[in-house]
Amino acid sequence: MPLQLTGTPSDPDLIRLPWDVPLERWPDHHLVSLPRGISRHVVRFARLSGRVYAIKEISEYYAKREYRLLWDLNRLDAPSVEPVAVVTGRTDADGEPLDSALVTQHLQFSLPYRAVMSGTVRPETLTRLLDALAVLLVRLHLTGFYWGDCSLSNVLFRRDAGSFAAYLVDAETGELHPMISEGQRLHDIDLAHVNLFGEMLDLQAGELLHSSIDPEEVADSVCARYHRLWGELTSDEIIDEVDWHRVDQRIRRLNDLGFDVAEMMVRRKAGTGRLVVRPKVVDAGHHQRRLLRLTGLDVEENQARRLLNDLDAFRVARGLRHEDEAIVAHHWLAEVFQPTVEAVPAEMRRKLEPAQLFHEVLDHRWFMSEKAGQDVGLPASVASYVKNVLVHKPDEKALISEE
Repeated sequence: MPLQLTGTPSDPDLIRLPWDVPLERWPDHHLVSLPRGISRHVVRFARLSGRVYAIKEISEYYAKREYRLLWDLNRLDAPSVEPVAVVTGRTDADGEPLDSALVTQHLQFSLPYRAVMSGTVRPETLTRLLDALAVLLVRLHLTGFYWGDCSLSNVLFRRDAGSFAAYLVDAETGELHPMISEGQRLHDIDLAHVNLFGEMLDLQAGELLHSSIDPEEVADSVCARYHRLWGELTSDEIIDEVDWHRVDQRIRRLNDLGFDVAEMMVRRKAGTGRLVVRPKVVDAGHHQRRLLRLTGLDVEENQARRLLNDLDAFRVARGLRHEDEAIVAHHWLAEVFQPTVEAVPAEMRRKLEPAQLFHEVLDHRWFMSEKAGQDVGLPASVASYVKNVLVHKPDEKALISEE
């Protein structure tokens, strides 16, 4: 069978890569050195026309299967990497068959967990990673996706204000259903527990875990976090008819968690004057969508929450409480957000996403203002942040400039 590239490749140069050479022997000039997670397969990163692609060598059946699953997850707006193409019909120079390849778009500013945990892991950093993993698993289950191999190794993390956002990168064992069954859901949690326990033991053996962190407790805690969030999102609530305000409180709690409620199912409990209420939660990214609608900024959920808080503070400080929200957002973008990001030297902006950069400047401003006993303002905060903080940060942008 001749070489065939199937998918939605945006770069015609993909077909010109050395597909007749095993991936582990590709010449360096085709590759980009980026942090990699642990994988059962050979994975390399290639740069073409300013874009970075992750390429995984895998059998044709699993390459096509994983491509379709990732495509479906992207269609459902689930947090996962974007599939680009499947390359089949590979042979080496002697005509011997080679494994197929799955090509995905590398997620900018993302890191595998071992890169986030470089050095001894602090308990608070691990807690934020585990929270992100629990949220990812809940979101996938809400879409009907059974993972079958949930682990930190199969996830990429992006900084999201003071937290992390997690993205699935390996769907090889996954299955997509109209609705996940209770048995599949609980089996996924059991597998996650086993995998996480093993990963924590591995970190402990490498002296990368803080002495206060117990591997089994970590695995237990992720499952507990998952069950709490799943219960909040899907459980019935029984209320008296006069307590309808509790429904509003429930919706607000779900919004605070970043989820939107599409509709409510309300029925009367037989033989009582009480109501059974179940929210239908279908969309994550409540704050993301509001910020995108107002400003056009497409950021992570916690970043959106932080930016919206600053926008609301701007509205109050400028006496614009009664002004149209979209107009206020336009002024905030032009007068606060864009000048702050543009005040960072161009060669240093690549280190973090603009939204994360802005969030960290706001944090730095708060610490400076606390120390000074008064608001030091954004210009001084940006200058100090660049000089004392940003200059020491690693470059997290995966999209490497052309040389």
